[in-house]
Amino acid sequence: MVTKLSRREVLKLTGVAAGATMLTACTSKVVKQTVESTPVVDKTMENTPLVQKAVENTPTAKSTTASVVVTPVTATPNFVELIANPATPVTPEEIQKKAGWVKNRLFAAQPPFSFLFGGRPSGELLTSWPKRVATQPLDKDRTQYTFTWTDPQTALEVRCVAIEYADYPVVEWTVYFKNTNQAANTSILEQIQGLDTQLEREGDSEFVLHGCLGDSTLPKSYQPFAQEIGPNAVARFAPLAGRPTSGVFPYYNLQAAAGGWIVVVGWPGQWASQFQRDAGRGLRITAGQDVTRLYLKPGEEIRTPLIALLFWQGTDVPRAQNIWRRWFMAHNIPRYGGRPPAPIAHMQLPNEESGLWEKVKAYNEAGVKVDVCWRDAGWYPCKGDWFNTGTWEVDPKAFPNGFRPFSDWIHTQGKKLIVWFEPERVSPGTWLYEQHPEWLISPPGMPQSLLNLGNPEARAWLTDHVDKLLTEQGIDYYRQDFNMDPLYHWHSNDTDDRQGLTENLHVQGYLAYWDELRRRHPDMLIDSCASGGRRNDLETLRLAVPLLRSDYQFGRGTTLGNQGHTYGLSSWIPYYGTATYAIEPYHARSFYVPAFGVGIDVKPAEAKKAYDECRKVAPYMLGDYYPLTPYNLDLEQWIAWQFDQPEAGAGMVQAFRREKSAEAVQTFRLRGLDPAASYDVTNFDANSPAKITGQELLERGLTMEVKDLPGSALIIYKRV
Repeated sequence: MVTKLSRREVLKLTGVAAGATMLTACTSKVVKQTVESTPVVDKTMENTPLVQKAVENTPTAKSTTASVVVTPVTATPNFVELIANPATPVTPEEIQKKAGWVKNRLFAAQPPFSFLFGGRPSGELLTSWPKRVATQPLDKDRTQYTFTWTDPQTALEVRCVAIEYADYPVVEWTVYFKNTNQAANTSILEQIQGLDTQLEREGDSEFVLHGCLGDSTLPKSYQPFAQEIGPNAVARFAPLAGRPTSGVFPYYNLQAAAGGWIVVVGWPGQWASQFQRDAGRGLRITAGQDVTRLYLKPGEEIRTPLIALLFWQGTDVPRAQNIWRRWFMAHNIPRYGGRPPAPIAHMQLPNEESGLWEKVKAYNEAGVKVDVCWRDAGWYPCKGDWFNTGTWEVDPKAFPNGFRPFSDWIHTQGKKLIVWFEPERVSPGTWLYEQHPEWLISPPGMPQSLLNLGNPEARAWLTDHVDKLLTEQGIDYYRQDFNMDPLYHWHSNDTDDRQGLTENLHVQGYLAYWDELRRRHPDMLIDSCASGGRRNDLETLRLAVPLLRSDYQFGRGTTLGNQGHTYGLSSWIPYYGTATYAIEPYHARSFYVPAFGVGIDVKPAEAKKAYDECRKVAPYMLGDYYPLTPYNLDLEQWIAWQFDQPEAGAGMVQAFRREKSAEAVQTFRLRGLDPAASYDVTNFDANSPAKITGQELLERGLTMEVKDLPGSALIIYKRV
């Protein structure tokens, strides 16, 4: 049975800290989940054989009061077939497919979004409202279209801002709703879907939805799945309690018979998406802010999530993912000094002033080159507990001289300083809590308050105050964490006729805050964190990079899970970071990422080999990504992947033999190589490189032997 709770009861329970029991609300039911839970999927999916098999093989969440519906998590069907074909660039047919969709859907009378206004559907309203279309070239690769409808009776303005890309088969859009009537409120706006579109399948094959889980501080974070969406099936996804990549991931690849669509929802809050099959050949996709039922006061404006669609053709799913990765690097990842971020090595700093110099000197003496020195939580007055946030000043007891003398010193060495902040969560007794309670959302019984970034006065103070700290203390990079679930705070601040408004304004304020920080500090990297990787939606990642992909990183016991994290996350996000706390090759190599570091207690001399190895291979991780085995966390299996930069004719392969694997030798067919070229292949654990033809690596494969249990292989190749 499913426990029935009111919406407010559900939301109050979701305001707990990470690690406790959480609830996620669906439109017609509430399903109890723990942090081990997987995305919510409607019961109608359980009738398909693929789902039944997946549920049988997937542990259910531990719960004593309600059942849990588990989404399928399986290896990709026909995996060997998916990796058999070489990579190809974007085709003219894919660009044409995107252009045709823009013409037939964006410019159509029924646009690809929907809502109800005054109880009437948008499909009925927009066809009768005056419409304006404006076209603006943004650069050689991007054209912006702005579609504006205005209700002649109420003056509600609906504005869809879309961008079409010429170099990739991608289109994106965001919809805005503004009350331009200065004298009256609008009628009720509700059920706002930033995406509402219908697709038709071809041939006899069914739609297959590819994706991965979000972060839940578990080994299975970012675990990939592939689920068939058969007739009358409904797959619905929503994150846990307001952080957008908590438990689920709003990035999907919907595969059809001869191609597919990558569908991505960018919203740093509580979104929901649904894939609903009819009894015939159609599939309806909807996505938007999970709860919207509100009126707008004069001058108020809300917006939908950002929606991005990528069109691809063929049957090669990894190739489609690499088109996404390349578009992400070309048009999304934030630039610093006009360039995307380079791979970095980072180190942790202690929480007292004298230790700062000592730690860096120890790294220098060990010959370990790091780019970023990282001061994490606890540097502010917090009564000995880093969780007490809300007084954003340098603690004069721990740092009598502040950070400036230290930051000036490391700048002479070419190093940067990154410092941790968590401005949205406010603890009792702190400066914000005592001085500005009017800026806070403080529901009764909740231990932490939320700084309301939808309040312009609060956001202006925060922007100026953090800007001053960054400037005066010589802080180069800004790290923002978010260790609370905001959904109950948002909804507790709403009235019944303003549901979703607090969240919408907070999300807009959060993005505006980062926009302004980046305007004032254009060369400043922002690190996105939320109890690890729980706020890594596309909108966030256009302003920041995630230097900690998950809090599941401490100790040797996390090694297996972090192999799975790299495997699953790499299909979607090229640039991310983590740190290892065990430096033997098998363990350390499981954590090699573009932004790599080691735990604070690891001795620099012992970590030098890991830092040196990762610096050599990390640049390849920004290229194309190919899984070489099915995903697994099985101690009896191997797992392996390849990162390739075809333009440079170089790449790397990582393979891991788990501790119970009986096979010491494996052969993996590589991807993306030139069959007519030869490659120098270097095994980091062997004495000399071997020269192998591209054709042999593509057709016969790369054979490697790993004798250790557990053991690893790290290989780079270069075209000669």
